[in-house]
Amino acid sequence: MNGKAMQQLQPQSTDDTWRLFRIMAEFVEGFETLSKIGPCITIFGSARTPAGDPYYEMARGVASLAVKNGFGVITGGGGGIMEGANKGAYEANGKSVGLNIQLPFEQLPNKFIKTLLSFRHFFCRKVMFLKYTSAVVVLPGGFGTMDELFEALTLIQTQKSETLPLVMMGKEYWQGLIDWLHTSMLAKNYILPADFELIRLTDDPQETIDIINAFTTKRSTPVNFA
Repeated sequence: MNGKAMQQLQPQSTDDTWRLFRIMAEFVEGFETLSKIGPCITIFGSARTPAGDPYYEMARGVASLAVKNGFGVITGGGGGIMEGANKGAYEANGKSVGLNIQLPFEQLPNKFIKTLLSFRHFFCRKVMFLKYTSAVVVLPGGFGTMDELFEALTLIQTQKSETLPLVMMGKEYWQGLIDWLHTSMLAKNYILPADFELIRLTDDPQETIDIINAFTTKRSTPVNFA
């Protein structure tokens, strides 16, 4: 390898080393902060849902009930459904956590967050969503929400995390996906009939909390990733 090629490689090597330290710093800050929060539920959903939308209010309602049942609320920290969930927790005087992500178009944290962590790396953020949660609630959303939904399902299905209750709220929105899972994935034997037992579907915030309470009695120990 000639000298010019070596010079081109060197900055990349240095960048990778510093990136490793930034990644470690995100994990350390996340572990230290969230390990002290106590039992929480993680709520996923679109950043584009306007205030007052039925799904925004659904997130707000389930978050409020979660607080009244002894849970804090963790969201992605942005607007839309995330804001609705943080607002519900904030109004109920509960723990309202936002795990914000730095994006090129900048996602601003919503004003109802009491504990804010900011991440540069999606994979660090996704670990935090699930490591310190007692349940996952998924409301309608786009690519990011789908990523979070299937990340959670994969970890639960493969037993890389402790089994968590996973509730999908918004029957009308999700029914097409559930049907496709049956007619395509299940039909091709890419998943098993038992995998559908990992998912609960409802529109009712109280039913969501009842499902969570029936599954775990305010568990405070973190999820163990294998």
